Amino acid sequence: MIDSANPLTYPYDKAPAPAKLTEVAPGVYWTQMPLPMSLNHINLYLVEGKYGWTVVDTGIRGPETRALWLKLFENELRGKPIDQVICTHMHPDHTGQAGFISEHWHAPLMMSFMEYYQARVLNTMMHEGATWQMTEYFSRAGIDSSFLEEMAGEAGNFKPDLEDRPLPTSFVRISDGEKLQIGDHEWLVITGAGHSPDHVCLYCKELRILLSGDQILPVITSNVSVQPTEPFANPLMDYLDSHDKFKKLVANDTLVLPAHNEPFYGLHERLQQLLEHHEDRMLLLEETCIEPQKAVDLLPHLFKRKLETYSLFMGLGECIAHLHCLMDRNRIERTLENEVYLYRSIDPSLATRAHPGQHEEPDDSPMMV
Repeated sequence: MIDSANPLTYPYDKAPAPAKLTEVAPGVYWTQMPLPMSLNHINLYLVEGKYGWTVVDTGIRGPETRALWLKLFENELRGKPIDQVICTHMHPDHTGQAGFISEHWHAPLMMSFMEYYQARVLNTMMHEGATWQMTEYFSRAGIDSSFLEEMAGEAGNFKPDLEDRPLPTSFVRISDGEKLQIGDHEWLVITGAGHSPDHVCLYCKELRILLSGDQILPVITSNVSVQPTEPFANPLMDYLDSHDKFKKLVANDTLVLPAHNEPFYGLHERLQQLLEHHEDRMLLLEETCIEPQKAVDLLPHLFKRKLETYSLFMGLGECIAHLHCLMDRNRIERTLENEVYLYRSIDPSLATRAHPGQHEEPDDSPMMV
């Protein structure tokens, strides 16, 4: 988390009431839905057109969110239908009600190709349980296989109930660089990576609005993790590369509408903060890996709290993402000893770059974002 000396500006004193809309730009509205976790909300956005509405992200599955949508449909849409649903990326708090809204209004779902199919893979994984690949991922990080049994015991919190509608079986593909007519304005699709593989953001230059999803958040840092489904990926490199793209394409005086925390001004400053945060984490890991280290033993250097079940899963993924980025930079090497990966610093310039004891404080725990 980064919030000290935050140079960002927040133009709204309070969030919308449940099932209510707050207009943040001509025809662009903000609402919030609850989440059953420490981060207790998600921001969702609706864009009004002449004949209907576009929904951007849908909230998590379950009866509480569904009931709020029904109330919003009844009281806030001024007699117009939802005519399309856009999900910025695959995660369940963004796609959870996509099936319900699409079915209710016969409104097509729009997503990037990779995000749609990753969402379908994620739904399959919820029901499959442990595989040898998943077991190997954790054991090579230094975690006992009993951890998977603990994870399975909590999986019920993330499975749909009987009334939840599944993700629609068809979708409309949207791609980086595409221009969409949403409401009365043209919106540029800008995709980022790292938090998810092909995360859609929407930029309206005329309105000076960026719908950033989880790609850019003002206070918390999005989870950037190596997952068991792609154990040798380098998502942090992709995430940092995406920052340059947003700096080039989006003006700094843009109002950023994120999926969590509050709308803000100061996009370029925030991108720089995020870059510095991850560079600091990587340097800390280099300093800690003078002697070979298991990934699981590095977690107390990054997080204050003891991590268990899903927080351990996410924290481990973040740690490995930073290690993989360092490996790509030839600053860390990985060896396999007794079926466990060990990470050791190898860059001779570390002695001149290191500043032990002067790093950011560890995060409390990884955020489920």
